[in-house]
Amino acid sequence: MSDDSHYYPKHECGIFGIFGHPDASLITYYGLYALQHRGQESAGITCSTDGQEFKTVKGMGLVPQIFDEDKLKSLKGNRAIGHVRYSTTGSSHIINAQPIVVNCAQGQVAVGHNGNLINANELREELEANGSIFQTTVDSEIILHLMAQPRSVSHENCLIYALKKIQGAYSLVIKSEKEIIGVRDPHGFRPLCIGKLGNSYILSSETCALDLVQAEFIRDVEPGEIVIIDENGLRSIKPFVPPEQNAFCIFEYVYFARPDSNINEVNVSTTRVRMGIELARLHPVEADVVIPVPDSGNYAALGYSEQSGIPFEQAFVRNHYVGRTFIQPTQLIRDFGVRVKLNLIKASVKGKRVVVVDDSIVRGTTARARVVNLREAGAKEVHVRVSCPPHRFPCHYGIDFPNSSELLANKYTNAQIAEYLGADSVGYLDVSSMIRATTLKPNNFCLACFTGDYPIKYNAESDKFIMERRKLRPPVELVPLEEQTRLL
Repeated sequence: MSDDSHYYPKHECGIFGIFGHPDASLITYYGLYALQHRGQESAGITCSTDGQEFKTVKGMGLVPQIFDEDKLKSLKGNRAIGHVRYSTTGSSHIINAQPIVVNCAQGQVAVGHNGNLINANELREELEANGSIFQTTVDSEIILHLMAQPRSVSHENCLIYALKKIQGAYSLVIKSEKEIIGVRDPHGFRPLCIGKLGNSYILSSETCALDLVQAEFIRDVEPGEIVIIDENGLRSIKPFVPPEQNAFCIFEYVYFARPDSNINEVNVSTTRVRMGIELARLHPVEADVVIPVPDSGNYAALGYSEQSGIPFEQAFVRNHYVGRTFIQPTQLIRDFGVRVKLNLIKASVKGKRVVVVDDSIVRGTTARARVVNLREAGAKEVHVRVSCPPHRFPCHYGIDFPNSSELLANKYTNAQIAEYLGADSVGYLDVSSMIRATTLKPNNFCLACFTGDYPIKYNAESDKFIMERRKLRPPVELVPLEEQTRLL
């Protein structure tokens, strides 16, 4: 049985790459270790030196479970890319672990992808009609198939052709035989930054990975930018017409990114504290203690406490040793999925009016269980405060939110949500206050999960039709990817 993680928005993926370091695979290992919060399903590293065959190690599980000293020693070379994955498209299986590596007319190519392509099914249909055979179910493989089309010997031209065909959210690290390439989509949905370690250049989803390997932060990759790193250093090309506005996923600041990371030159933990301050201004209440839901609620709770003057206390204790799965005791221990991760210090809340601060409420199941726990511990009042707006719409750009019918805030008013949770009151941050907390301009963000205003339109009916057609097809025998791409 799976744990209670299915009640939360699922993490995205993390990508990392380095060019020109004798210990490239080891540096990548540490980079992925720092990005582990972005995906705990699988991880992989592809490494080589100029002229050598690519060597890849990947597996299911956490980074330190997959890579040991011997495996890292087998990854010889001075350039590498790595990936940690949580599946938003594609099933949870080793064949879908990244980087995905192919050998085609342009030589060996590997890719790691963070994001989601909204026209993936349409492109897959088109490629399959032209003879392509897919080995994985991830949309990242589509990018490789498009690059492998026999159009030009230039990786740049092949990549630009592929990027102009795909739509959606993507940050990419791509490894060819001569270079490592970083890409962000024109709207800039997903983060990607550039660092430098000595004479080596690094690409990473977040700056926390640069900090761990003691690399210098250079800058963020710009939306729509392609950065190419080779023996001559780093160069940039911008093949896209800039959109009217950027669409960076604001949920990175709310929940996904590590608090010690800086994104768009804004610190994540500082932003979360400011969200808590804004939340206290918007939804004040008389109470005795402010407690966070760890870990992502910690900084917002500090901000709420600072603004309200209500004392901050860590009443929930998190068990950091809980894996992704455990034996579910069914009726033996009620709400086990909640209690196994967070236990309550009863003396901190007994007889008190409590403000509990969480980063988000999706389905509401775990939030309700926590309110029950607080009541059982003797809390006099329970006021739930949420440091982002109500989630009312699904995400098509790489975050595994449920469909609208499963989202609590899409079905109920705040008063009804409070009644469902068993809380005395519920207060959400609003969109304008959330944006103000980032100190960035409103036209920088994707807010679709809160507002329903999608920066790139998604054709759900067409996608459903294509998926239904695929279900009717007889299964085909899988051919190794290397053989598939040689035939293109």
